Amino acid sequence: MIFRQLFEQESSTYTYLIGCEETREAVFIDTVNSEVDQYLQLLKELNLKLVYVLDTHTHADHITAAGALRTATGALTLLGEQAHSFCVSKALHNGDEIRVGQLVLKALFTPGHTDDSYSFIMENKGQIYAFTGDTLLIRSTGRTDFQNGSAADQYESLFNHLLKLPDHTWVYPAHDYKGWTVSTIAEEKAHNPRLQVKDVTAYVDLMNNLKLPDPKMMDIAVPANRACGKT
Repeated sequence: MIFRQLFEQESSTYTYLIGCEETREAVFIDTVNSEVDQYLQLLKELNLKLVYVLDTHTHADHITAAGALRTATGALTLLGEQAHSFCVSKALHNGDEIRVGQLVLKALFTPGHTDDSYSFIMENKGQIYAFTGDTLLIRSTGRTDFQNGSAADQYESLFNHLLKLPDHTWVYPAHDYKGWTVSTIAEEKAHNPRLQVKDVTAYVDLMNNLKLPDPKMMDIAVPANRACGKT
């Protein structure tokens, strides 16, 4: 497997490139429009053919490169059906399998941060990878106060889905603001302060009292991302 974790500094976004060594097919997860040239350069240098561009959800803090990469490479763009994005090549459903050569990513519906949030789960040579978007962050969780977010739904996504994955599962989120690059399910269970709640009521109360400012790009990014990155 070919794996790269890329970082876009302005929005603190992690983008993931996953490629199959045998077929040279590849997928990007959570791209940023300003980085398109670098993505294309990396694909060329690694001799990879991009077949899919995935977004874990409709982002509010940056504009996706999905549309631009589809135009440049012919790759298919995928986003959860709950996003009601008519520009995507195909809407994702819970349990869908995305095949990239000999690799398989499974779409897991994990709403809460937004109502269209998905995680992508992959197993390769005994190691499980969870690309959790903004649902589960390293030592944190994604806010739930806009885009039809729901703290109760996020609690369900976390405690009854993501945290049920094996403890050794590697956690790769869509953002990190402290320079952390990867975690595990076991680490997050033990050390993530937002997961140390006794029940859903306590989690809802915690999330509903964060009082965070809106993302600076929200009014631009959300409609652009519903249009596959077109402003």
